[in-house]
Amino acid sequence: MLLTGTFKRSIDDKLRLAIPKRFRDSFSTPKTEGDETAIVLYIAPGTDGSLSLFTEESFTQLADQLGQQPSTAKDVRAFSRLFFSRAEGVEVDKQGRIRLPAELAKLAALSKEAMLIGVRDRMEIWSVERWENYTKATEEDYDQ
Repeated sequence: MLLTGTFKRSIDDKLRLAIPKRFRDSFSTPKTEGDETAIVLYIAPGTDGSLSLFTEESFTQLADQLGQQPSTAKDVRAFSRLFFSRAEGVEVDKQGRIRLPAELAKLAALSKEAMLIGVRDRMEIWSVERWENYTKATEEDYDQ
C-alpha cells in the first residue's frame, strides 16, 4: 500500500485525530456482516520531531528489518529501545479517529492542529509549525 498526500487535521481535547478516509480505505480489510474487528495502527516516535503511524503490516516489516541488523551494534540497540518502548497500538474508532498517547503528543509538540502526511509505507503526524518549518528548510534542496 502506498500512502501519499498531506492533510491538516484538528486534535480534540481527548487527543483524538481523524484519519483521512483515503488512508483508512487503504489499510482496512473487508469485513463480513456483523464483523466488528477493529483496525489497529502503531504510533511511535518519528524523525525530525514527528510521530510515525504504521499499519500492523508495515510495523512488523520494520521490526523484521531491524531484527536483521547486528544486535551488538550500539546504535541499533539504542534506536530499538527508544523506538519500541514508546510505540503503542491504537485503535481506529467508528468515526475514523485514533487517540494520540499523551506522551507522544507532547514529544511531537502537538496541540489543536496537526499535519498528517503519507510517506510511502507510513503516515507521519507533525505539528503544523514544525511541518511548515521543515518544508521551508528542505524545499530548496528538493532537486538535489
